[in-house]
Amino acid sequence: MEIKNILVPVDGSDGSDRAIAQAISMAEALDAKLNFLYVANINQLAINACLSDAILEAVTKAGNVILDRAMEMVPTGIEKEAFSETGSPAVVILDFATSNDTDLIVMGSRGLGVVKGVLLGSVSQYIVEQSKCPVLVVK
Repeated sequence: MEIKNILVPVDGSDGSDRAIAQAISMAEALDAKLNFLYVANINQLAINACLSDAILEAVTKAGNVILDRAMEMVPTGIEKEAFSETGSPAVVILDFATSNDTDLIVMGSRGLGVVKGVLLGSVSQYIVEQSKCPVLVVK
């Protein structure tokens, strides 16, 4: 199997940063493209039934900062692109992977969940179980 398209979901966590570093190494070795994806988890924000424009704007800005940092980590010569979406992270990541011909997903094992004790690792676990392409979970 040839790996030419690597998806790296990012959220600003330490695990996400380690996944970025691993994906960069693999992209260099395989001459593959990196696609960074930030998902604003509106499910966690929707505790207040209606989201204000200010909250949505803040979440979008935070995502852009995370994506910009990921893009800056990539050495010159590696093709890269950044994407920002909203929704349930696991569902959005899988949909993105399918619709963008992803060959490999590289992600951290634990992200920045609001209810950390309950949700730790649940997104990566779901991706591993449901993904149609290989998934590398970086600890």
